[in-house]
Order: sequence, then C-alpha cells, then structure tokens
Amino acid sequence: MDEPRYAIYFVPPAGSDFYRFGARFLGYDCYNGEELGHPPDIALAAPTWDELTREPRRYGFHATLKAPFRLRPPFTETDLAAELDRFAALPRASVAIAPTIRAIERFIAIVPRRASTAVDQLAADCVTAFDGFRRPLTPRERDRRVAAGASARQIENLDRWGYPFVFEDFRFHMTLTGAIDADRHGSIIRLLQAAFDRIDESRSLPIIQLVLARQDAPAARFRVVRQAKLTALRECR
Repeated sequence: MDEPRYAIYFVPPAGSDFYRFGARFLGYDCYNGEELGHPPDIALAAPTWDELTREPRRYGFHATLKAPFRLRPPFTETDLAAELDRFAALPRASVAIAPTIRAIERFIAIVPRRASTAVDQLAADCVTAFDGFRRPLTPRERDRRVAAGASARQIENLDRWGYPFVFEDFRFHMTLTGAIDADRHGSIIRLLQAAFDRIDESRSLPIIQLVLARQDAPAARFRVVRQAKLTALRECR
C-alpha cells in the first residue's frame, strides 16, 4: 500500500479571485478535489490546454514552501497538522508580493516582480521547521533527482533537506504550465497575463496562510487537508 506524501504550501484562500484564476486555469480545485475542466475564457483548444496543464494540475495551484515528503515514524498527520498550527501562530513579518507571469526555465509561473527577503525567510523557516517529520529519500528517489541535473550545492541540499531548491536556490513560484518549448513562451505568457490582469487582486498577493497538502498515492492529486493563517507583525515587501 502506498504511503501518502505531505507538503507545506502557500495556497490563496479558496474564495479569492487569485485562487479562482489559478484553479480554473489548471482545471482542478485542490481544496475540494473537484475537476473544473477546460476554462471557457482561455483561448486554447481543450486538447492543447489539457497537455499544457497536465503536470501542474496534479499538485493544484500553489507555491511550494516545504517540498513533498513521506512521514517519518512514529509521526502522524495529526502531529504534522499540529506543528503547522504552531508554526503559523509564531508572529512574523507579513508578506505581500507584486505578482507577474514569467517563464522559469521551460515552464510558466506566477512569480514576484521583485525579490522578497520575507518570502525567502518564510520558505527557509518551513524547510527547517518541518524537516523532523520527513522520512529520508530512498536511494531511487535521490538518484532520480540527481539524474535530472543539479549543482554540487543542490545535491548537498537534497541529501540534507530532501529537496535541491532550498535557501539560496529557492524561488517563489506558482506553476501554471508544464514544460513547453521556448518559442511558445511569449504567446502563452501574453494569453495568461491578459486573463490575470482582469482580476481585481492582480497587483498584490498577500501571503496570509499556509496549508498542509496530502497526496494519497503517486498518481493521485494533492488536496488541502489543513489551513493555518499566519500571524503577522507588520507588512514587509
């Protein structure tokens, strides 16, 4: 029997226009597990859209703060959820980013227009705070990551933290497409940016909560199983 994987994500509140934009484009609501289908206001044929969004649809609309992992015995989901609540309750600088749509290597994502030390610090804190719950990677999982290409520092992070893109190699992003050829980046970005600019929340994205997401089997999609509002001291951009 497959063991579930868990991740700590930022996901916008389910009722927000920002979340509805991302979930509708991906065709999946990670809060309730509902299939949303082809978005009617996106000028892409259904087969093209389905291929473009197949990989990120599995994870739902999110930004990764602690990458997926299996639980280390004897911890349970209840233990992990309790730690999420404790972590979120710690007062910290509030975070709001100015979002834009750009290419990151071969995929398209929502990213901050400017680097945010507060976002980077939140991600770094998530990496370390939840690592005690993480079962180490299997040799097969490690080999697959290394084979995909990684620097010496990223391999060191992989061995220590279970994921290569942490700390200096972290970049906040909310993925909207799978890998696409570079010559298509411009047209897809323009299509997405036009739809994104129509929502009221497109100029600022506050990072106000964390979620615990669970994947029950390798082919299953991630679903939100816990939400925790962050306790803010002040706004920091």
